[in-house]
Amino acid sequence: MPDSLATIPLSAIRVFEAAARLKSFTRAAEELGVTQAAVSWQVKALERRLDQALFLRLPREVVLTAAGERLARASSEAVNLLRAALDDLTETGEGVLAITTMQTLATQWLAPRIGAFQVAHPKLAVRLEASGRLVDLIHENLDVAVRGGYGDWPGLEAHFLFPSEQTPLCTPQMRESLGGLEKPEDLLAAPRIGSPDEWATWFHFAGVVTPGPSASPPRLMADTQTLEVASALAGQGVALGSPILFQTEIAAGRLVRPFRATMPLGGGYWLAYPKDRRRSAKIVAFRDWLLACVADLPE
Repeated sequence: MPDSLATIPLSAIRVFEAAARLKSFTRAAEELGVTQAAVSWQVKALERRLDQALFLRLPREVVLTAAGERLARASSEAVNLLRAALDDLTETGEGVLAITTMQTLATQWLAPRIGAFQVAHPKLAVRLEASGRLVDLIHENLDVAVRGGYGDWPGLEAHFLFPSEQTPLCTPQMRESLGGLEKPEDLLAAPRIGSPDEWATWFHFAGVVTPGPSASPPRLMADTQTLEVASALAGQGVALGSPILFQTEIAAGRLVRPFRATMPLGGGYWLAYPKDRRRSAKIVAFRDWLLACVADLPE
């Protein structure tokens, strides 16, 4: 008969959870700071206690059995709940809010506003990570994400902030030099910045028939919207950008929108965090503050 759960060491469950999540004894060992042999021994000991196999050992990988799948789901939930509880109980966890977001969103929208949040919550420090990767909030040491998408991430609670959309942006001087840009067709002869595919999509949205993919290709492409619009601010051409993310530059007159129509990109920007941490004081404070910021955005 297998031993009762009460006699199984918590360390064995922790090792199993890491191995099941990473699908590798080697990567689990690296994460936990132990040897691969120690992980293998702990898993075998757990299997002996339960009297059933949890992994299939293949030549180059390990695969969960049906029993392993059931235990993996339960152990992952238990470890996440324990981690959340410890974070919420410790001063260190509650004293720092770790945010992950995209570079353009961080630079253009969040960073200029985050000072107001810190003034309102002086005991809470903010760590902001700007990255293009989709962070796993369930398992990584980050509290919330402000990201693009459709808000349908498993295990996360998501709040819609504003839509994802684009429109041509340029300096007033560039618009004047291009004859005022009175109609979308005028952009065919303009120096354009950004992806040819994005411009082709925008022209199609605006009802403009383009001569072909080789006609007046964009002069510059960059990894982020921030860099492309920065080139437009420098008078190098017309870029596609979010009128919300660049609202400050538009309001100050440094950028203009030649056309009021904006092209929806699908989805939008969202605040997301693990459902089991919805009552965390620092997450609640940031959520309420961020949603108030969004409510003040101009129509």
